[in-house]
Amino acid sequence: MAKLWTGRTSGNIDPAAESYNRSIAFDSRMWREDIEASIAHAEMLAKQGIIPHEAGETIRLGLSEIFSDIETGKLTIDPEAEDIHSFVEAELTRRVGEAGKMLHTARSRNDQVAQDLRLYLRSEGIATAALIKDLARTLCEKAAEEKSTVMPGYTHLQRAQPITFGHHLMAYAMMLTRDIGRISDALSRMDETPIGSCALAGTTYDTDRYYEAGLLDFSAPCRNSLDGVSDRDFAVELCSALALVMTHLSRFSEEVILWSSWEFRFASLSDAYSTGSSIMPQKKNPDMAELTRGKTGRVYGDLMALLTMLKGIPLAYNKDMQEDKEAIFDAFDTVKAALRVFAPMIATMRVNRENMRRAAEKGFINATDLADYLVGKGMPFRTAYKLVGEIVSLCSEKGLTLEELSLDEYKKLSPLFSEDLYPAIDIEACCFKRTSLGGPTPESVEAQIEYVKEKLGL
Repeated sequence: MAKLWTGRTSGNIDPAAESYNRSIAFDSRMWREDIEASIAHAEMLAKQGIIPHEAGETIRLGLSEIFSDIETGKLTIDPEAEDIHSFVEAELTRRVGEAGKMLHTARSRNDQVAQDLRLYLRSEGIATAALIKDLARTLCEKAAEEKSTVMPGYTHLQRAQPITFGHHLMAYAMMLTRDIGRISDALSRMDETPIGSCALAGTTYDTDRYYEAGLLDFSAPCRNSLDGVSDRDFAVELCSALALVMTHLSRFSEEVILWSSWEFRFASLSDAYSTGSSIMPQKKNPDMAELTRGKTGRVYGDLMALLTMLKGIPLAYNKDMQEDKEAIFDAFDTVKAALRVFAPMIATMRVNRENMRRAAEKGFINATDLADYLVGKGMPFRTAYKLVGEIVSLCSEKGLTLEELSLDEYKKLSPLFSEDLYPAIDIEACCFKRTSLGGPTPESVEAQIEYVKEKLGL
């Protein structure tokens, strides 16, 4: 296929260099955006009288036919083409003749690829946000089922205070809500099209950049032609948001892995989202959660690749920027694949409420409540804190929980203890009396669910 840029050079480059330069293997996924954007560009050129109206219509029909043929499989994208932009323009010219050669008037591949990428990432961002929303919906439904399920809350992976499983799940729902917000914010900042920036300095043609932007649902054109073609901060910002999505999924995965272990037995994953061992028949492995945890590093790497690619290149366009697509495409592919598995994995996860409750009984997670009980009797908190620490040591030595230590033993340690002690340190009571905003009570979990549903339009 003849190169679009032959003239100054022959276009006959070393085969290894040609393969190295070629981007069709990965940018071909933007064929829809390239054709749709080219139709809009032809319409703008014809409206402005830069090309004849007849040529504009011929181009539109030719591009629409190419779109249909690729979509139906009648036309296969040539893997030997330099990039998707060259392929579409060459195919158009082959079909419609001289009119096809007019399409590239008042644009460069620099602004063309920057626009195609924005269009593609806009669709990917919207699709990914929808998948995150599906997971948030799943968490809300699961949390509603488990709003009264008492479990130990942890700090430092040590049992700390009683919470409900619904409360724990809604913590991740809140994170996902912010993840959607970050993607939305990033999309809003890339809602300008670079088309018309041309190579770097604009054009002498009387273009209507606002009209062309409107045809593609951009709010406006980029205000600086150099900036329009030379930055990929929108890709970095989106990748950063995706990296945080994976951070949250990875943390959640780690907990799912712990919960489904024999040591915890808080939950059991469906066979549909587990695998077995090739040698140990008793094993049921949480591979989907482990893969999600592992694939987080890929997205972090994609983000670092984008940042590194951009950090040292002067304005305007440089060929380094061809490296933007594989990184951001991989980030979106990875996140979407994880989300498609994660939501049904959580939806089908069986919760072992009895084991959660039994775990909550151990670990002295009502110790703070015991101290608060003494404070309510008039003891200063720091004094109460020290005394309760001594009581915990005593119970540990005797192999007892705080509820199992006799009242006589308590009274030996302080005369403030009386018959109302045990209701005050009951695990459910300790959990359900934490009525502060955002806490673990069933009513609070319900309020959190409503907040997320309202925020995300669920």
